[in-house]
Amino acid sequence: MVDWERGGFVWSEITITDGVISAVESNTGTFTTDAKALQGGFILPGLVDAHVHIESSMMPPSRFAELAVKYGTVGTVSDPHEIANVLGDEGIDFMLEDGLKVPLKFHFTYPSCVPATNFETSGAVLGPSQVEQGLRHGRFIALGEMMNFPGVVNGDREVMAKLRAAQELGLPVDGHAPALTGDALKSYIKAGISTDHECASLQEAEEKISLGMRILIREGSAARNLDALAPLLEKYPEMVMLCCDDLHPDDLCEGHIDDIIRKGMSRGVPLINLLRAATVNPHHHYRLTTGILRPGDPADFILVGTIDPFSVDETWINGQCVAKKGKTLFEVAPGQPLNIFNAIEISSDDFHIRGESGSFRVITAYDGELLTGQEDAWLHEANGLIQADPERDLLKIAVVNRYRSTPPVNGFIRGFGIRRGALASSVAHDSHNIIVVGSNDDDMAGAVNLLVKSRGGISVFNNGEGEVLSMPLAGLMSPAPGEETAHEYRRLSMRARELGSLLSAPFMTLSFMALLVIPALKIGDRGLFDGNQFKFVGIRAGEV
Repeated sequence: MVDWERGGFVWSEITITDGVISAVESNTGTFTTDAKALQGGFILPGLVDAHVHIESSMMPPSRFAELAVKYGTVGTVSDPHEIANVLGDEGIDFMLEDGLKVPLKFHFTYPSCVPATNFETSGAVLGPSQVEQGLRHGRFIALGEMMNFPGVVNGDREVMAKLRAAQELGLPVDGHAPALTGDALKSYIKAGISTDHECASLQEAEEKISLGMRILIREGSAARNLDALAPLLEKYPEMVMLCCDDLHPDDLCEGHIDDIIRKGMSRGVPLINLLRAATVNPHHHYRLTTGILRPGDPADFILVGTIDPFSVDETWINGQCVAKKGKTLFEVAPGQPLNIFNAIEISSDDFHIRGESGSFRVITAYDGELLTGQEDAWLHEANGLIQADPERDLLKIAVVNRYRSTPPVNGFIRGFGIRRGALASSVAHDSHNIIVVGSNDDDMAGAVNLLVKSRGGISVFNNGEGEVLSMPLAGLMSPAPGEETAHEYRRLSMRARELGSLLSAPFMTLSFMALLVIPALKIGDRGLFDGNQFKFVGIRAGEV
């Protein structure tokens, strides 16, 4: 077991009574700080993902748990703001109830930003009164990530009311402040926000830590920050936690927090520091019951067969073995589908951009990043219509409102690399309208219409033929077993690469192109949006 006070490992024996640890006896003569020097199995606290949106796995909590427990995960801190943007409190209730069907301990935060901004159309609005009522219900451990950092810095009345509701109940508030620095960062933290998972550089993270903020090192499917932030684990071991934020099904089939631990160890980070970030630190910050293994704590632990590589043999929750040797030991029965999907089929004409040749604003997508760039590029007209230019990786991108019938908003993007066809998704953070990127208008319409027919999912369309992974749970999740969802997701990702995309996770990257609160240039259902200036901008270069 882990001896946290001395920062090492010691041979121990634990006694479990009715799912609770009743005694821990240690042989202090076998203490070591180098776990690799010990032989045999290890009893370690179960792992916690300190910030994850379950919906991004494209499966409901029960299906997520079915996979995650195999890798030593016993708990999560989960913000259900994806489904909340579609279905409001009805969606949040679904997540809580579905999570109770399985042993894994889902600790939910109440969403603070539904919608993320007032510059887009969502399926629900959760104002200060709903936030206060939700937090007082007692089922939530914190206020979810406050993405509207301009609202905090500028003292927006509704934003501040939400923060006060959490503070009056003594609940922590999660943050979301990409690239925020200086006096603006100080104002953000002073408002009571205590974590951030958006740091992309060591300098940014250290500034936030110096002001008292805890940093969550994120290794997800789209954003991966361990390489940049690994030194934090040794310099500030008590100020760091581990999270995935958004993890697609194919990645979850390969590992979870255990995979971050393996990656950290390969970079020379001591195991004890990684375990602290994955167990004790979230325990203390969020006041969880799991994470330490003391008498009186629930018997939530893992048996690890080998330390290098770090490999979980068994996962125990409340004194019951829930996974052994890669096999889950409980059954799953997800809830019935619920959804709002009012979009109607469209035609290629809806994606026409009329005008003369000229310089246009272009979103620049980066592999493995949620941040985007902004550039100007010359695009040519043919028959009065501005054309995409796949040879120069200048594609069209559009957002189609899923909640009501309105014309799509069109723009241009570089970075996806597809030479033909189109990709579409109803997973489009955070309002989850339909987002589509393509080389031509016909295939873009085809990809969108597949989603309209299936009431949500992801699709690939090329030259009159298409494939779709249907997600009837809010247009975000599939009730199918996780391995099946992962298989279909891999298959469609492969189709995207056959069209030319070189992105490691093209659908994950696509889903963040509508997240207006992440700079620099994004696209929503109401127009192109400058995330630095926090305002709409025109499609032509220089147009405001």
